[in-house]
Amino acid sequence: MKKVRQGEVETGRRGDTEMKRRGDAGTLVLVALATLLIAVPAAAQQIGNPTMQQGVLPARGTFVIRNARIVTVSGPDIENGTVVIRDGKIEAVGTSVNAPSGAQQIDARGLSVYPGMIDAGTNMGLVEVGQGAAGTVDTAEVGDLNPNAKAIIAINPHSAHIAITRVEGITNTLSTPTGGLISGQAAFINLLGTSPREMAVVPHTALVINYPSISGSGGGFGGNQQPANLADTLTANEKQVEQIRKMLRNAEAYGRSQDAYAGDTSLPRPNRDVVLEALVPYARGLQPVILRADREAEIRGAIKFADEMKLKPIIMGGNDAWKVAMLLKEKNVPVILTGVFELPNREDDAYDSLYENPAKLQQAGVRFCISTGDGGAEVRNLPLYAGMAAAYGLSKLDALKAVTLYPAQIMNVSDRLGSIEVGKMANLVVTDGDLLEIRTHIRYLFIDGRLVPLTSRHTELNDAFKNRK
Repeated sequence: MKKVRQGEVETGRRGDTEMKRRGDAGTLVLVALATLLIAVPAAAQQIGNPTMQQGVLPARGTFVIRNARIVTVSGPDIENGTVVIRDGKIEAVGTSVNAPSGAQQIDARGLSVYPGMIDAGTNMGLVEVGQGAAGTVDTAEVGDLNPNAKAIIAINPHSAHIAITRVEGITNTLSTPTGGLISGQAAFINLLGTSPREMAVVPHTALVINYPSISGSGGGFGGNQQPANLADTLTANEKQVEQIRKMLRNAEAYGRSQDAYAGDTSLPRPNRDVVLEALVPYARGLQPVILRADREAEIRGAIKFADEMKLKPIIMGGNDAWKVAMLLKEKNVPVILTGVFELPNREDDAYDSLYENPAKLQQAGVRFCISTGDGGAEVRNLPLYAGMAAAYGLSKLDALKAVTLYPAQIMNVSDRLGSIEVGKMANLVVTDGDLLEIRTHIRYLFIDGRLVPLTSRHTELNDAFKNRK
């Protein structure tokens, strides 16, 4: 079987082998031309540098990645292994895997295959130019209580941030709304698609609540200090918590009335309320609720509130999570850490307190993942966040899991994503080095079993200006 260099495809057709056995140069040329023009599928011709037409998805194909180091994440690494991709899924993984007939083959000798990375705390697709172009920002609705707001509806599949992010090996994000007290419903998406629904893995993944903050603005590295009038702030905080509590209880009552009518249509039909209707599965603890909270008191308050309301909580932010690690462990509350690259919140905190946050949570047995917490432009730096955590006490394997398997588990999609296993979605990254190392290059990228071009607004600008003098 003909072997190819990195960036090329092996067609696996017998004609190539027969061609090598002949000494006739003329026959060699003719067979080669026939192979290129007839036998090789169009995608195979382009696999070294595939292109994607605007508004048209790359086709799913059957691919075989051979001779690679396969970092499964969920199990041991496989040296000199093979991954088979078919119909958008991982069909086979191992050292003795047969290539399906007609599969496009990549010789990945010297390369590594990783699951695509996941950032579970972004506004991806909701923000284009955060400063100076308000019309490109669609993260919040008017008012404080908007559980019916759905991020999936507002995502812009043609955002420049999407391609810039995926070519760094990030294949999925959780795109969250912001603003108010109840911001709306987050969407878990693939970073590939021509419409929001086409991108959606789980369109309505979690409800986002901004748990009322007790901190004010001021000095300190993080710009947060206790305000001068703490009593007034605590009173305002409790009023906001009561607003959220009241809406959740109203949603419970609304759900009961709907259930009662469904069971007995002789009862008066309840009036439909789209706001409360959207809140019912979250109020019943059937779907997760993300509570944004950074400081220790806020995290404790959010956990207590979730207990009281019988919610299924996830803490997002979590800068002080290491201070309440035992409580998080006891209550089995996962944390999406967004501040790994930030400066400490307080002047007397150690400079590396946030760098070490993931390692301390891991040691305490708290479920967590690492996120950039960014609107879009910096999500591409997710591997550097995980790398920083690895430099400050987190094991390299756990750092990798913190941006692959752990976020998939927290967001309840680990049956489809987060590791390289048979049956999972083929969101894969082929690299020439450690995925979390800044000098590593992405050689191939698959999302939903589709070979994705490694092009973005950055590469286009580089190509346009690199030869200018």
